[in-house]
Order: sequence, then structure tokens, then C-alpha cells
Amino acid sequence: MIGWLIIACEIGFWIFILLGLISRYIFKWKKTGMMFLASTPVIDLVLVVATIIDLKNGQQATSIHGLAAIYLGVTVAFGKSMIRWADERFAYHFSNGPKPLKKSTHGPSHAKMERNGWFRHLLGWIIGNAFLLGMIVLVGDPARTEELVNIMRLWAIILGADFLYSFSYTVFPKKPPVNSGHQQG
Repeated sequence: MIGWLIIACEIGFWIFILLGLISRYIFKWKKTGMMFLASTPVIDLVLVVATIIDLKNGQQATSIHGLAAIYLGVTVAFGKSMIRWADERFAYHFSNGPKPLKKSTHGPSHAKMERNGWFRHLLGWIIGNAFLLGMIVLVGDPARTEELVNIMRLWAIILGADFLYSFSYTVFPKKPPVNSGHQQG
């Protein structure tokens, strides 16, 4: 059941964003649009409560329960930037907003963008692991929560790999593409 709820929450997250943007830019209902966008954390709360109830009712902790924690951490860490990304594009296409800026693909600005992405990942990891630890303490039975500890270990490895990838651009900045246009002779 929790697996389906995670899928429903992800779909609900994007539906609330879409409803908020449609309300804001197509119908010009600014307050209604803001209400939908500001309501996205309610979806996270539903998932947290359902996961805790499931474990409290004696369910063995599974990777799906761990996925709920990951979803929560990532949504909190990246949610605002995902909403901003969607908002900029919706404003551009439906409300004569400015054209969204392209992401930098090389040099120091690209390195900074990659580092900032890793710091967001770190924040998501901290939030998700706090939730995982809370579930482990709540259940109080190491045999029933072993999978949650495994999720924490795996996510730490992924965070470490992301660190190496993201910070590699600081040490080895990506060079701008060489203009392969016409050569002058």
C-alpha cells in the first residue's frame, strides 16, 4: 500500500503544481494558484503519517518505507526549485513571461550549479535520514527495521558518489565547446 501511496503522492505533487500554474497564468486567479502551490507540503504530510501508521501497526519495514523517507527528503530539498522551474516555463509560455535562462554547461558557473545541486542532495539526505532514524526509533525493533538501515547505507554511498561527480567540476571545470564553425584562412 505504501508503494502505491508514494506514486500517488508524486502524481499529486505535480497535479497540485499544474493546478496552481493553470490557476495563476491561464485563469489569472493568483490567490487560488498560490493556494495550490503552497499546499504541496500537505502531500508530504499524508505520506509521513501513512508510513508511520503502517509501521506502528506492526508491518516489517521494507525498502518501500525507506523510499517514503527518500521521497520526503528529496521533495523538501528540491521541491521549491522544481516549482520555480515549472513556474518560469509556464509564465513564459502562457503569460508572456521572460524566457527562462539556460543552465550553464561549462566553466565556474557550471561548477557552482553542480555544487549547489549536491548541497540540496545533502539536505534531502539529512531530512530523509532523520525520518528513517525516527522510524527506526518508533518501531524499536532492529530486526524489523534492518532494511531502513540498509537504505541509509546505500543512500550514503550514492551521496558520496554524487559529491565526487559534483565537485569534480570545481577541480576540473568543463571547458566551453570549441567553435567548429568556419575557419578563416
